[in-house]
Amino acid sequence: MTLLEDLWYGNITPHETFLIQNRQFKHLLYRMGKNRYKLTDNFTDQQKEMLETYDDTINEMHSLAEEAAFQCGFSLGIRLLMESISIQPTTED
Repeated sequence: MTLLEDLWYGNITPHETFLIQNRQFKHLLYRMGKNRYKLTDNFTDQQKEMLETYDDTINEMHSLAEEAAFQCGFSLGIRLLMESISIQPTTED
């Protein structure tokens, strides 16, 4: 399968896989979960619901930021590629 076919069929999912193998990310995710449990252990149901609403908002914001960063990086890569192929080699005689 070609890269374009993989992209078309949704087989390329960098947003889901790029951090899985990052040791530092895994450690931070573990710490976040552990501390969240400690934080919410004595929360009322209303406080837990407020925190969940906050989390949903943060996740949506992060998703938008990641999408914008991906688009920016992709566009930059294409512009670099276009510039690199449009440069005419100089010949020195």
